[in-house]
Amino acid sequence: MAEPEILSGTLSEAGRLDKVLAEASGLSRERVKTLIAQGAVTIGKTVAKSASAKVRGEENWRIAMPPPQPLDTPAQDIPLDIVFEDDDLLVVNKPAGMVVHPAAGNLKGTLVNALLHHCRGKLSGINGVERPGIVHRIDKDTSGLLVVAKSDAAHEGLAKQFADHSITRRYLAVCAGHPNPLSGTISGRIGRSDKDRKKMTVLPDTSSRGKHAVTHFETLELLDGATLIECRLETGRTHQVRVHCASIGHALLGDPVYGRTPKALRPLLERLDFRRQALHAARLGFRHPITGEILDFCAELPADMRELIDETAR
Repeated sequence: MAEPEILSGTLSEAGRLDKVLAEASGLSRERVKTLIAQGAVTIGKTVAKSASAKVRGEENWRIAMPPPQPLDTPAQDIPLDIVFEDDDLLVVNKPAGMVVHPAAGNLKGTLVNALLHHCRGKLSGINGVERPGIVHRIDKDTSGLLVVAKSDAAHEGLAKQFADHSITRRYLAVCAGHPNPLSGTISGRIGRSDKDRKKMTVLPDTSSRGKHAVTHFETLELLDGATLIECRLETGRTHQVRVHCASIGHALLGDPVYGRTPKALRPLLERLDFRRQALHAARLGFRHPITGEILDFCAELPADMRELIDETAR
């Protein structure tokens, strides 16, 4: 049986044990609570019993980290476009058509299946399970950049940046028609549609449901019956770009859920066999959760979107 990894140090502040120890160790607060319940945490010479216990802030702490448990998901040798990787995280350029996380109907062939194979032996465990830390997702039929954590500390640090909206995320999209004005901000609460629970929709500002969402867009190129736009996300809600663009009457080309392709462009999409929303996560920037370095990555448009733009160029 593998020996536990030992983490140790001295608490630098007073307060509730789980909160202070999470800050000191770089683990998530929920992970610290679990480790305390497992009897793996020692404060001074005493095994910690309660996550809510108060500490003075000068005690020595020790955590006997149990080896991560394997995830009950098969590792698969699926090629990945790795843009960046170190011991704490990796950035991958996901192709359209790949689901991020296994779920009913998609238990294999996902990004997680591929990462389990690529990262085997290099995952320190997220909340005690040997798995990649998925801190954000992009839709199956959206291509582009995702950052994935390889350790608890990286997962916690990245999650905080997504929560405070300090992550840079820019998408390239081809929408139907020409927006008027050509640039602007779309703001509106996004939540589940009452008519179709599988769809998201923009809700009234007075609604208590959904979450506040803001998308800034800018026209990059006017096309024949369509427009290439760049969308900068201030928030990150489910289907945000797709829902917001549809809400102003300019749904993304090829979107099977939120838009109807203009009649004049349908033959072109059929000829190109373009059967997904024209959306690509082109830029991703954030502060490295461990080193503090500012990282910024770009991914070129995939061939199918490039061809669509070329074919609709004026």
